[in-house]
Amino acid sequence: MHIMTVCLGNVCRSPAAEAVLVHALREAGIEGVSVSSAGTGDYHVGEPPNPASSAEGERRGYAFTSRGAQFAADDFDRADLVLAMDSANEEDLLALARTPEEAARVVRLGAFAPDAGEGVRDVPDPWGQSREAFVAMYDQVEDAVAGLVAALREGRLEEVVAAQRARR
Repeated sequence: MHIMTVCLGNVCRSPAAEAVLVHALREAGIEGVSVSSAGTGDYHVGEPPNPASSAEGERRGYAFTSRGAQFAADDFDRADLVLAMDSANEEDLLALARTPEEAARVVRLGAFAPDAGEGVRDVPDPWGQSREAFVAMYDQVEDAVAGLVAALREGRLEEVVAAQRARR
């Protein structure tokens, strides 16, 4: 299985989600899942993660290996699950989907958060904001990733994804 995390520029939220997910999968002993990240825009292609984002992530024990990339329709050929950070990213990804099956792979990361039953929250973009915004972003990403890992371990992944699709 291959999971892609996607935000706008691929330098704050999606690399953070990628690093958190890679770490959480390893900690849970879940094998056979690869993770990458991309942005819906081309603003930061080839760049490392935002320094404020990577600094907070490294403080929490995460490693960053990816560079900015732009999500393209061809990415659906290798992604089994595409995790959008917010509703705007989700809309952009759905517009790139070539088939209903590809569109069905797109879900917001917040669908896996413990409070998702009250409605799926977006992961706010911390770009250009204070350190506190990055701290809050990581707190939210960690909660949602914990839910995603639990869904994988318990075989509930499709159930959560289907519930998110039904809300669209």
